[in-house]
Amino acid sequence: MPYLQVRNVPEGLHSRLRRCAREEKCAMSSIVLAGLERELERRGWQGRLKRRAIVDLGMSAADLLVLGRRGRDQVEF
Repeated sequence: MPYLQVRNVPEGLHSRLRRCAREEKCAMSSIVLAGLERELERRGWQGRLKRRAIVDLGMSAADLLVLGRRGRDQVEF
């Protein structure tokens, strides 16, 4: 498995990582790997979102939310 070394980690960040690892009862490397994985997934999602075509809904998203909430509030149980 490849090896990665990170230099010049700020003291505060290192302390937070150590505390998180202690709370989760795992190694700091597990916390760092999980964070790297989440960040790469987030960037991939953002890239896919940027490539999507823009859809014209005919009104603003805020107006659609208002209409949806009105409909929801009028439903009787």
